[in-house]
Amino acid sequence: MNYLELSKEVSYALRHAPWEYELEIDENGWVDTDQLLNALRENVKWAKIEEKDLEYMIKSSEKKRHEIISGKIRALYGHSKLNKIVKEVKEPPEFLFHGTARRYFNSIKEYGLVPKLRQYVHLSVDTETALQVGKRHDNQPILLQINAKEAWFNGFKFYQGNDKVWLADLIPNRYISKL
Repeated sequence: MNYLELSKEVSYALRHAPWEYELEIDENGWVDTDQLLNALRENVKWAKIEEKDLEYMIKSSEKKRHEIISGKIRALYGHSKLNKIVKEVKEPPEFLFHGTARRYFNSIKEYGLVPKLRQYVHLSVDTETALQVGKRHDNQPILLQINAKEAWFNGFKFYQGNDKVWLADLIPNRYISKL
């Protein structure tokens, strides 16, 4: 394994673009090590990565860019995006989708989709992508359909993240249905 290349990938994920890896970073920059490992494993290059690889990467680095404590990892410095990333508001498609763990469903029914520690709520353009995201947290995720167009017409903002991902500040429960 190329630990210098791994260090660069981890730095990019933790310092500059945690949303690209769907990482939930707390106010002190910490993310669950398992969450980072699962995100990295989606790339064939890192498919077999384990926590011991991250530990070795940190130990062997001269610059000490990261630290792991109690199952959490963070970049020690060099963050370029500490504040919320400003996105261009854009009209969404009629429906978007969100895959989620079963354990979150009651909260979503009550409060809707809220970003919590993320900058935005992440939504998918298709059910396959939404299920793939949901499976990161539950082997039998719940698939939600978002009536994005209705929410848009009622004043809620949407932002296009990329060709498969849309973002929103929040989605009230009245626009969400379980598929």
